[in-house]
Amino acid sequence: MYRKLLSFLIFLLPISLFAQEAAPAEELSFGQRIDQSFQPVADAWESLVLYPIPIGEYNIPFILILLVVGATFFTIYFAAPGITKMPLAINTVRGKYDDMEKTYKDPESGDIVVDESKGGEVSHFQALATAVSGTVGLGNIAGVAVAIALGGPGATFWMIVCGILGMSTKFVECTLGVKYRDIEDDGTVHGGPMYYLSRGLGHDLKKGRLGQFLGGLFAVLCVGASFGGGNAFQSNQAASQLSNLLGINFQTNGFWIGVGLAVLVAIVIIGGIKRIANITEKIVPFMAGVYVLASLIILGANYDYIDDAFGLIIEGAFTPMAGLGGMVGVIIVGFQRAAFSNEAGAGSAAIAHSAVKTKFPASEGVVALLEPLIDTVIVCTMTALVIIFFNIDGGLKNVESIFNYGGDGSGNVILKDGGASVGGVELTTMAYDAVIPHFSYVLTVAIILFAFSTMISWSYYGLQSWKFLFGRSKTADLTYKMLFIAFIVIGASTTLNAVVKFSDAMILALVFPNMIGLFFLFPKVKKELKRYTDAIKKM
Repeated sequence: MYRKLLSFLIFLLPISLFAQEAAPAEELSFGQRIDQSFQPVADAWESLVLYPIPIGEYNIPFILILLVVGATFFTIYFAAPGITKMPLAINTVRGKYDDMEKTYKDPESGDIVVDESKGGEVSHFQALATAVSGTVGLGNIAGVAVAIALGGPGATFWMIVCGILGMSTKFVECTLGVKYRDIEDDGTVHGGPMYYLSRGLGHDLKKGRLGQFLGGLFAVLCVGASFGGGNAFQSNQAASQLSNLLGINFQTNGFWIGVGLAVLVAIVIIGGIKRIANITEKIVPFMAGVYVLASLIILGANYDYIDDAFGLIIEGAFTPMAGLGGMVGVIIVGFQRAAFSNEAGAGSAAIAHSAVKTKFPASEGVVALLEPLIDTVIVCTMTALVIIFFNIDGGLKNVESIFNYGGDGSGNVILKDGGASVGGVELTTMAYDAVIPHFSYVLTVAIILFAFSTMISWSYYGLQSWKFLFGRSKTADLTYKMLFIAFIVIGASTTLNAVVKFSDAMILALVFPNMIGLFFLFPKVKKELKRYTDAIKKM
């Protein structure tokens, strides 16, 4: 069943190219034909995933309700681990307890546990860097601009709240990822939601059919998401930004930019998780450091506006300006963009964290707490402040602001000077360039690095899901990687707006099977956390 469904998803895109639309094919470009023929599929899938539930006067997507309720429950049940376990997380990721793990003795036998010491392929920091590289990316640059444009400054507040709550969900899913991973004799690790859903529900809770169904469903959705949102969208945006910066035609040169990206990605992903981890542990701190440094420079240059900006954020969060859909509308925008950004609840990061070298599943769970903190609470907030400063600064200097929040309703704002519609990466670039001239060049490099690191991380997520479905043969491995590389070129060559819309909805769709499993398995996490903290106390 899984193979048939996956085959349908894989071949849906190329088959759609031959679909006939009202407009003659010869009048449309290759990318436009893909977009036009795939649009109905994308709209239908997005409507299903974001199915609204009427609550009072509002229609709130059920998936957001599931995310918020789940994250809030885990935050309460585990006593706000994002705050109470922060020192433990920092100490773990910096290796303070590594020696303890090497000499850890079984509480019952008193013998040093050695049979699990080979488990895992990467360090805590490398696992964190790989997972962060899959989330910190264009969502932090373009996605925040969309949230500000649609929901105003108040959306920032709810993005932060979602990030804090998401830390608890990450803790639960990544602990389970390590607990139920499968380790081969040579130390190669296979883990993620598909394993803790099938093994945890099937073996421990005796819900075999449910576990196999949810695990298979997650794997199918993850493969689709890896080709689209984790791949084609990234290469498309990188090629588009580079084309704009160099002043070259995207339609003509996007293909060759895609080929270049494909070659670089192929060199990395053929080496497996160890090479991916070695690359991401270098790229992620560098690109995040550059971006955060630039943001701090702008915060310093606009120091006098910090209180004004936070005033707008707080005021907009609870008493939003007219035309933005009311407070609930702003909450929905903030939570939805944060969910796209940090993927807490989607379970994708648990695949990367499962590869860690540890005897304690909870040790990686607490490390995973840092991911939403870095991605949403810090990086997204800095981007939001820069954009808000940009509008405040324009208002103070030019009597009226540069644009009105709310924009055109599709994620863009209308500039008052000239009436141009800008949004996403372009709006963020304008905001940074206003304080740091020509920062667009640095931002372009950052976008390309963000896209590159996201692609290589998602290639690992997709490959693990592919192997879960089709086995761990070299043929299955090579088939997936060739398909993944092909989608890099396709993404850079075409518009693919509808395909990316479909794939982004697939990323959110991962929440359904994953959160169901978390609600069944969270008591296991509490036991693992006690086991880890007890071992530390005996050091």
